[in-house]
Parts: sequence; C-alpha cells; structure tokens
Amino acid sequence: MANAIAPEAIGFHIFVGSIPTLGTMNKTKQPFIRIIPLGGLGEVGRNMTLLEYKNDIIVIDVGAGFPTEDMPGIDTIIPNISYLKQNRKKVKGVVITHGHYDHIGAVPYIMDQIGNPPIYTSKLTKGMILRRQEEFPNKPKLKIRTVQNGDQVKIGPFKVEFFRQNHSIPKTHGLFIKSPAGNILHTADFKFDKNPVNDKPTDFKKIKNFGKEGVDLLFSDSTGAEGEGHSLSEKVIEENLADLFKKLRNQRIIASTFSSLLNRIQQLITLSEKNNRKVIISGYSMKTNVEIAKELGYLTMKKGTLINAKEAKNYEDKDLTVICTGAQGEERAALMKLVNDEHRFLKLKKNDTVILSSSVVPGNEKTVQSLKDDILRTGADVYDYNMLSIHASGHARREELKKMLDMVKPKYFIPVHGQYSMLVRHLELARKWGIKKDNGKIIENGQIAVLNEKGLKVEKKTVPSSHIMIDGSGVGDVGKIVLRDRHTLGKNGMFVVIATVDKKTGKIKTSPDIISRGFVYLRESKDLLHQTRKKIRSIVRGHTKGNGPVNWKNVKKELRNKLSDYLYQQTKRRPMVLPVIIEV
Repeated sequence: MANAIAPEAIGFHIFVGSIPTLGTMNKTKQPFIRIIPLGGLGEVGRNMTLLEYKNDIIVIDVGAGFPTEDMPGIDTIIPNISYLKQNRKKVKGVVITHGHYDHIGAVPYIMDQIGNPPIYTSKLTKGMILRRQEEFPNKPKLKIRTVQNGDQVKIGPFKVEFFRQNHSIPKTHGLFIKSPAGNILHTADFKFDKNPVNDKPTDFKKIKNFGKEGVDLLFSDSTGAEGEGHSLSEKVIEENLADLFKKLRNQRIIASTFSSLLNRIQQLITLSEKNNRKVIISGYSMKTNVEIAKELGYLTMKKGTLINAKEAKNYEDKDLTVICTGAQGEERAALMKLVNDEHRFLKLKKNDTVILSSSVVPGNEKTVQSLKDDILRTGADVYDYNMLSIHASGHARREELKKMLDMVKPKYFIPVHGQYSMLVRHLELARKWGIKKDNGKIIENGQIAVLNEKGLKVEKKTVPSSHIMIDGSGVGDVGKIVLRDRHTLGKNGMFVVIATVDKKTGKIKTSPDIISRGFVYLRESKDLLHQTRKKIRSIVRGHTKGNGPVNWKNVKKELRNKLSDYLYQQTKRRPMVLPVIIEV
C-alpha cells in the first residue's frame, strides 16, 4: 500500500454502556483505519459513517430513514450516536454529500449533541438544511461552510476534496479523502449520465486523476448493484414526458414525484412552459425545496409560470400542470388530498391524468397500488414507470459500477449504501473486476472494519447501531416495548376493566365497568362480558377475604393474566388487558 493506513483512523461507533477505547480495540502497532457505519449499510437510508484517526473524527452524512411497517406511529428513524456524544470533542467536522433526506434528515436531532461541529456541503444542500432547521427554533445555529467541485478543505488531519457527481439532485459531491493513513474515495450516491437534466455530468477527469494518484480504499454506492446494464438517462425520461404532454394536450396533468427530485421537477416545469401551461406546486416539502432551488438558481422558469392553487379556477384544465408530493401514497401528501377531495383548492376529476414519476420505495407496493386504484375510481387516468419510462433511478447500475472501478483502481473495497443483497452483488462485481478476496469486505451497521498494511479485516467486536425512533417531538423515547404494545393494540385491541372497591372491606361496590376498543363490540358480546365480570369479582374476592392489607398490585397482575387467558380461550384473540382498581 503506497500510504500505510493509520491505526486509529476510522470508526463510526455507537455504544450503550461501557465504551472501549481505541487502544483496547486494536493492539497492533501498525497504522490502521477504522470504519464503522451507523446507518446506510444493510438498509436503504439513514446514511452516516465516521472516519477516525487518533483523536480526530469526521462524519460523512447525517441521514434519516423512513419507518418500516413494523414501526406503527413512528415518523422517522435516525442513527444512534451514543459513542459520538461521549467523544464530542473529537468530532472535527461533518461532510454532507447531497441534499436528500437520507443524507441530511437527522441534522436537527444530532448536530447539537456532537458539539455542533462545522458542516461542509454545497450551497443548495446548505439551503435545504437551514430551511428545515427553521422547524427547530430552539436548536443552536449551525455552522455551514459551502463547497463546490474541486474545493479542498482541511478537517483535522483529513484533507477532503469534493468532486462533482451526477445524481437525481443537483450539487452532489463525491469525496477524495487524504489521511495520514492513506487515500479514501467515497463515491456518494451517483450515476453516470452523459445527458443529465439541470446538472453537469460527473467529473470523470478528476476521478481518473484520483485513481492515478492512488486510492487505497473505495466506498461505492450499491443501491443499483442488482440492476444490469446502465441506468436510464434523464434525456430519455424527458423525451417520454414530452410525448406524454403532447398526448395529453387537452387534459390537466397532475405529476407526482419525490419532493427532493429537483431535476424531475425542472423537466416538468420546462415541458409545461413549452406547452403553454401554468404550474402549481402542491405539498409543503416540495414547495420548500422549489423555493430554495429557485432562489439559488438551481431551478429556472419564466416569470409567471408558477401560480397558486387557488388561482386554478381561472384557467382551463388544458392550461394547467400540478406538480405534487404523494407518489408513494403517503397519507397526508398533496396527491392523496386530491384523491380524497380534501385539498382546499384542487380536486381530482374525470379526464385528469396523473403521472407517478418515481419508483416505488420497497415496502410501499401495496400502498401505491391502492393509490392507483383510487385514482382510477375517480375517472382520472394514471401512468407510472412500469407503463412508460418516466422515471430514472439516481443510482448507478452494474455497468457504471464497473466503470467506477476502472477509473479508481482501488486496492481495497467496501460496498456502501444499500440493502444486504445489494452489498453482496456489488462485492461480487468488484471481485470479478479484480479485487482480491481478502481485499473486499461487506460490513453492516455497527461492525468494525480495520485496514492496515496486513490487509482489510472485520473485527469480531461490534458496537450498538440500533434505530433511534422519532415520534412527534419525542426522540428515542419509543423502544421495543412501546412498539410491541402498539402492535398488540393494532392487532387485537384493548380491554379495560374498572373495579370500584370499598377501601375498608375490599369488596367490589358496583358491577365492574368494561371498555373495549378494537377487540369486541360490547353490545354484541353480552354473555362474554357477563362471564368476565364474574371472574373479576372472583379474583378480587380471593385477595380480600382475609383481614390483612390487600396488595392491589398483585390483584391487578392476576386480573391481567387470568382475564387475558380467558379472553383468548373464548375468542382466540389476546387484547391488551388494562385493569384499573379504584378505592373509595
């Protein structure tokens, strides 16, 4: 290896309880790099990685993730940063590659807890971060320093050079990081598009120069690693959308996509202008992103193109394009409000055409199918990417991933950003390209990869990397027990029994009250309720027939257990039983 990879060089750890020091984690005297991801490996989203060299840490991306179906009520998930909180003095800076939510979404929850270090990112990403930060007025002011293609910054012992990558949002930067331990190249999310829309192609010359200079370790985006060939060019998407606009020249077009997919929004605005249409932007997050991008010059449009939704009544349908959020069927997104007739100024109607210009996020298949069905029930028509190529991924497929390897020529390789199967396929590709078996490793969140002169290995020790869940204003106060209770409530409902007892005698004074929610309808379950009340009286009587004091905690425990078993015997359902005893 040209430059030996330094000992304490990389690690993004999260620890609960006792946190081992670097010295206890690797006793070799050889310089080494330590890599520990907190998010983004073995999952899509929540991207966050730490590089550590001696007493200096830099963080790459501070992303949030979307809750899965087994997380009812959760708004978002973020990385666990307990290690960084205990080592906040070591954190010298944060580098953010681009403005997608899975790379910036955790900023409001994390930055102040790790010492509020400076953030290095593009002007567009800065604008998006600061606008969202306005929703958290009690947080300290962020220190954001803007960079562009070719800029180099010194962060502790790390020298970071930013290079232009093409993705589905402008101003995405890959990272070439020089450390005392060796050179690391982080591709960020990327694709190779010769004809991108609203952006410049990847800076291939710069990447090739990095390869010539020597790349010891490559982190490469794996999201598209299971896709053969080359990702679809935005030029093809633009041509297909143009044909669709011509076909629908006499209809109102409602196009829904991700709020941060600014390149697609630009395409839709440009095509609307060519077809003499006014444009309505609907959806809070999309309005915010469009406003920021417009102010910074990353979205261009003619004066008067954008109008407010309340002005729609002044125009014929053929003169309007609505661009909105909700292509994933999100409950409160703008498109769903149109479908459910809940929008203040717009209503989906017969002869409208809805264009879903985004791929389906894994796990949302049923929701999106229901959305399409509901659109069609209104009499409107719908197009999605399965029917016509109107969406292109922002992630490189296998042909592009090979090209990245050809240009970089790394000695060591770690696939990043993706589900486990994506990481596996990417590593297989890299080995076929020429990465030696022991020089390429798959690591997941919480695992520790160590790179030194002897090679690349994954340590047996792991660090905690659990999801931290955000529910409303609560951060991390919803754990496994709360989620378990929510699943129980959602699946079997709740059964509350209220017994009023005489404080002196311990006898039940009146018939126990019963409240059922999501379990049985009380009016249709009289016999079940009658037998349940008899059991409540029997259980309470068994604890109060003596002369000694009554342990009401034990009474409630027995009520909960025995009633739960009885209800299951009668219904084959096990609701959450909540006994309440009131002494009077």
